Amino acid sequence: MTDLSATTHADALAGLDTPAVVIDAAKVEANLRRAQAYADRHGLRLRPHIKTHKMPHLALRQVELGAAGITCQKLGEAEVMADAGLADIFLPYNIVGAAKLARLAALKRRIAISVTADNAVVVEGYAAAFADADAPLTVLVECDTGMGRCGVTTPEAALALARTIAAAPGLRFGGLMTFPATHRAVEARDFLERSIARLAAAGLPPAVVSSGGTPDLYAAGDDAGLVTEYRPGTYVFSDRFQVAKGVGGYDDCALGVLATVVSRPTDSRAVIDAGSKALTSDLLGLDGYGYLPAYPEARIASLSEEHGVIDFSASPRRPAIGERLFVIPNHVCPVVNLFDTVHFLHAGGSIEERRVAARGRVG
Repeated sequence: MTDLSATTHADALAGLDTPAVVIDAAKVEANLRRAQAYADRHGLRLRPHIKTHKMPHLALRQVELGAAGITCQKLGEAEVMADAGLADIFLPYNIVGAAKLARLAALKRRIAISVTADNAVVVEGYAAAFADADAPLTVLVECDTGMGRCGVTTPEAALALARTIAAAPGLRFGGLMTFPATHRAVEARDFLERSIARLAAAGLPPAVVSSGGTPDLYAAGDDAGLVTEYRPGTYVFSDRFQVAKGVGGYDDCALGVLATVVSRPTDSRAVIDAGSKALTSDLLGLDGYGYLPAYPEARIASLSEEHGVIDFSASPRRPAIGERLFVIPNHVCPVVNLFDTVHFLHAGGSIEERRVAARGRVG
């Protein structure tokens, strides 16, 4: 994402009110093609996570380029994507409660959908809602391979839960799923290898071993003999965190928040009209709340709801009131979910407004 003042599309962008999300369509396409080509070379099925973009037209493009299907984190996202024609969806989340199970059943009548579980209570809920042995629900066992979130914590527990799933008439054991901690592939590999060995010995070889995470996407080929599919999400746009983790550079970042300088209280401090409701307050271990391509030495020091405070004390240049700046966010996923619409900038300068169709679908 380039500086607004340096881009040949400044006139087109000048008509946008701020704060606004601007997406470089060509960079999105390049990011999608690069990931799909990598997966194809290494014999991995790519199943992109749509939680980052939440837009059906991008999910359809990912499938068109060769993705095996898509991943959604919540039922609401999956419903939006199914309505748009996405027909193969993985939902790696424990679905709990009668209302959600009824929605899951309705989705299964429309599309191919699979889910995960990491405990027997969730499996019992699936078994009660899905009793048709001729049309079983595919359930994968979620494994905690170091992230410390959801997932069984031992290979023995993975086998026990797989047996519980396989014993239910309306369920089918589909395999293993994990979301490894960033740059801890060795730890994840060990857990998966031991789990797969136990499952195979028990007559339950996993058809799918699903892993994910954009920071390790371009090392996933190292596990191609073990992992069968990969679920990256952030790669579609990239962000400051991905750059910090070595996934390309700022030139690969396709999304920026366009903001206006509304105040210069001191020579070294400026305030923009984008705060936590436009940039999120995620730090992810980084210093400051975003990166300014036009002022790389500046630091977004703090955010309140509608104000972003920028420290320019280390910058040789300072912005004027009314100047418009691009901010590459630390974490792009929640940023997209904060906006009803985003703006795709196409080659030639045309701007296409798109609705974030799955925005707010967190249930």
